[in-house]
Amino acid sequence: MEFDLSSAAFWVAVGQIILIDIVLSGDNAVVIALACRNLSPEQRKKGIFWGVAGAVSLRVVLTTFAALVMNLPWLKFVGGLLLVWIAVKLMLPEDEDGHDIQSSEHLWGAVKTIVVADFVMSLDNVIAVAGAAHGSLALLLFGLAVSIPLIVWSSQLIMHWMERFPAIVLLGAGLLGYVSGQMLLTDPGLLALLPPLPEWSGKAAGAVGAVLVVAVGRWLEQRILAKQDVTIV
Repeated sequence: MEFDLSSAAFWVAVGQIILIDIVLSGDNAVVIALACRNLSPEQRKKGIFWGVAGAVSLRVVLTTFAALVMNLPWLKFVGGLLLVWIAVKLMLPEDEDGHDIQSSEHLWGAVKTIVVADFVMSLDNVIAVAGAAHGSLALLLFGLAVSIPLIVWSSQLIMHWMERFPAIVLLGAGLLGYVSGQMLLTDPGLLALLPPLPEWSGKAAGAVGAVLVVAVGRWLEQRILAKQDVTIV
C-alpha cells in the first residue's frame, strides 16, 4: 500500500491500526498503575514517563521488524491463525483475579517492570498492527504515531468506555478477525498453491474471518458463563 494521504484505503488502514491499538492496549494503564503505585508522587510521574517511553520504543521496533518480514512465505498464514486465537480470546470473560505485576519502591525498578510487562503483552498487538499495515512501513509508523499518544493520554478513559460499552470489544474482535482473514488469504506461500483469485477475494476472506471470530467467541463465552453459573449454584 502506497503512502498516499489522499487515498481512502490508506485512511481505512490507519483507522484499523488505531482501533487495534486501543482494543489491545487496554491493560497497559493497569500495568503502569500497579508498577508505580509504591513510588512517591514525584517519582511516579517520572516512572510513568520513562516506562511508557521504553515500552513504546520497544513496541515500535518489534512491530517494524514484524512488518518487514511479514511478506515471507507462510509467516502471514501463521500470524493469521494466531490472530484468530487472539481475537477469540479477547471476547472471553477473564477468570483471573488480577495482573501478576510487582510494584517497586525504586524508579528504575518500576520502569523495568513496565517495559518487561509490555513486552510480554505486546505479541498480539505487534501481529495485528503489522497485518493491518499490509507490509507498508510508512503506513505502520504513521498509524503508530497517531495511536500511541491517544492510548497514553486517554488510557483510563478508553478502559472506562470498554467496560461501559462491551460493543467496543466486540467490534475490535471482529476487526481482528477481518485482518486475520486477509492475512491468511494473502500469504505468498498459500497464493503460490492457489489459482488466480479475484480482487474482492481478500475482502471476502476478511468478512468470513470477522464472522467466524465473533460466532466462535460468542459460543465459547456463553459456555464459560453457563459453567460459572452452574458452579455458583
